[in-house]
Amino acid sequence: MAHLRALIRKPSPQLSQGLVTHIERTPVSYDKAKEQWQAYVAAMQDAGWQTIEVEPADKCPDSVFIEDPIFVYEDLAIVMRPGADERKPETEGAEKAVREAGYRVAHIEAPGTIDGGDILKFGGNVWVGQAPGGRTNAEGVRQLRELLAEFKTEVIPVKLTKVLHLKSAVTALPDGRIIGYEPLIDDTSVWENFLAVPEESGSHVVLLENNTLLMAASCPQTKKMFENMGYTVIAVDISEFEKLEGCVTCLSVRLRGHVD
Repeated sequence: MAHLRALIRKPSPQLSQGLVTHIERTPVSYDKAKEQWQAYVAAMQDAGWQTIEVEPADKCPDSVFIEDPIFVYEDLAIVMRPGADERKPETEGAEKAVREAGYRVAHIEAPGTIDGGDILKFGGNVWVGQAPGGRTNAEGVRQLRELLAEFKTEVIPVKLTKVLHLKSAVTALPDGRIIGYEPLIDDTSVWENFLAVPEESGSHVVLLENNTLLMAASCPQTKKMFENMGYTVIAVDISEFEKLEGCVTCLSVRLRGHVD
């Protein structure tokens, strides 16, 4: 098995003050969120992943969503420039962690903005969500395309109006099919191999290894659907993070590049 590592970051004590854009704010239990985060981390470890804890950013309520400040492609780590000013301080610890893990590091520079949660990569393609007034702007996409040019990747902008981030709407299965909940997707024809799922949180999978998927416990129908397709599904309760538009992909960054 390849050496599997993933970045994680403890929830901030200010988690309940996290940003909310497309859903109604509801009370968040910090204690329950800590328990759920620990269970999420344990699930990754049980599946063979070494978890690397990024230094906490306690003054940043959304800092547990470690996917947003950093994007990794092969041996290159790109430090994002978050679209929300409140989240910009989150990048420092994330950059330190990827440097210590042996990655080359590049940066998205002003006036570009981009959140890692807007980027979906699979099979040489990189899709980037762009919402009017959203977290990722055209200059951020342009810089990302430039930084990834060495890998011969195709960077494809995707229009968003109904969700915060692209990966709130779609992720990919190990076979390359793009999965999503149709009511939240502006145009499913962006993907030739799109597969609709019956629940919103069923759109979000973390690919672990050997056809194993990590999913939220809030999508039992989709879990059964994927199990019928032959996948092993590990379900974790992340209800407190879902109240802040978080999903299973937001809570880790998988380091699968070949780095010495």
